[in-house]
Amino acid sequence: KKKEEGKEKRKRKEKEEKRKERRRKKKEEEKKGKEKEKRRKGKKEKKGKKKEKKERKERKEKEKKRGKKKKKGEKKKGKG
Repeated sequence: KKKEEGKEKRKRKEKEEKRKERRRKKKEEEKKGKEKEKRRKGKKEKKGKKKEKKERKERKEKEKKRGKKKKKGEKKKGKG
């Protein structure tokens, strides 16, 4: 009788440990997934910032060129 109780106890303990292990693995996987998501978001943001910077630079250059044309003596249309 005592041997049977011991066996059951051991079985229960093993089941519990397996369940804990599964839970731990699941949590780790979720954590990895979240980290990957964060990294992906970070990359997208960096790309967006680079694009923004490039666009800003191009706009500035265009404005410079536009300004030079006016200085050379081309008259503005309108009042004046």
